[in-house]
Amino acid sequence: MILAFDGASIDGSGYREVADLAQRAPGWLDAAVTAWSAYGLAVFALLMVLGWWRARRAGAAAAVTALAVPVAAALAFVLDDVLKLIVREDRPCQSLGGRTLEACPAPGDWSFPSNHAAIAAAAAVALLFVSRRLGAVACGAAAAMAASRVWVGVHYPHDVLAGLLVGALVALAAMLVVGRRSPALARRMTAVTPLRLLLTASRTASVS
Repeated sequence: MILAFDGASIDGSGYREVADLAQRAPGWLDAAVTAWSAYGLAVFALLMVLGWWRARRAGAAAAVTALAVPVAAALAFVLDDVLKLIVREDRPCQSLGGRTLEACPAPGDWSFPSNHAAIAAAAAVALLFVSRRLGAVACGAAAAMAASRVWVGVHYPHDVLAGLLVGALVALAAMLVVGRRSPALARRMTAVTPLRLLLTASRTASVS
């Protein structure tokens, strides 16, 4: 038998309040939040593509920075998963029971920190290095993603807050490193014909 950490003592009452509110909310709101919780990460992927498409018009170095955004998100996911295996916190829907909008994950699918929140925060912070406008949109979307995971009943509030922190810190560190090395990386990548297509465009424009 695997012994798992029970996070209910941290903010279990807050989780219950949100879960109860979700049960009393209008059906259309619950449906929208549930859909966002399940599929919202696709929006971050679209923002990454848009950021890259715009950045390549600003030059190869800017395009390299944009291509680093999904790498930062992937690194955040990996670190977040490692932390899950270390902490091994049961999901609140397992520890506290009650009705949830989303099916409760199976035992062993640990809760802390939230993968969704970490990926969303990493994408948002990394996108700020590409475009302030896209990054601001992504930051709002990341906050909404984190909140939705508590609303549907699969995470404690501290799970998503920790996930946001993990994602933000990983992305910040990764993008600072890439920012210093992007000119050199761009020169190397443009020397390879297939990769050059990812870094150049027919005309130049600035990324806001």
